[in-house]
Amino acid sequence: MKRLKVLVVIALILLIPGCTDFFMICSLNPFYIDKDVTTVHEVEGVWKAFPLHPRKVEKFPVWKQADTTYAWKIERVISKEKRKNKEGKEYVYLIPSNIYMVTLTGKHSDSLIYQFNMVLFRVNKMLYADFMPVDNTGLNKSRFAMESYFSVHTLARVIVRKNQLSFSWLGADYMKGMIENKRVRINYTWVQSARRLLLTATSEQLTGMIERYAGETRFIDWDNQQTMLKLNRIK
Repeated sequence: MKRLKVLVVIALILLIPGCTDFFMICSLNPFYIDKDVTTVHEVEGVWKAFPLHPRKVEKFPVWKQADTTYAWKIERVISKEKRKNKEGKEYVYLIPSNIYMVTLTGKHSDSLIYQFNMVLFRVNKMLYADFMPVDNTGLNKSRFAMESYFSVHTLARVIVRKNQLSFSWLGADYMKGMIENKRVRINYTWVQSARRLLLTATSEQLTGMIERYAGETRFIDWDNQQTMLKLNRIK
């Protein structure tokens, strides 16, 4: 089944025009394991996104229209369950989950909406986010949506400040270089025709990679990735 999933994803990549234009590393499995999952109340709200640029490049045209012109709404997913009290009267019981819904939407009612599930987790006290798209709406207008088109997972380091969030996504070329230079050993598939690396490691293996390499700048420089955003709180 896992091999079939890999083959399906590769086949889809080859069918997408312009599919060589990818910057984030993607994984078929989540970057986290359950014991590391956490919630951070401060990430909830509505945000305005601004691109951050790598130190080596003054300006890099990575982000697309929706990524920085649309508002980012982040809210914790809460499910509802109908229950009855001792008197038999029905009421709605709210069950908060460890998943956040990230919604990118414009000011007008006809604006396309992009939604992602975000799971926050900590490894070695550092905060990370695992993103997975809810659907594949509007690929041509959102870098974020296009990177995650195949329901794959992307990994970002998260810094939470007062009324500000910073996301830095682990880059595909960055990961490729680490593998080629034997700085990290992990299961992957290289799609030559699409020039895209797909991580196929288990969540346990990915967590081990993060634990060993992600906290040291000599291995992963989170301030020098191609896809970085600063989010300022709107409300």
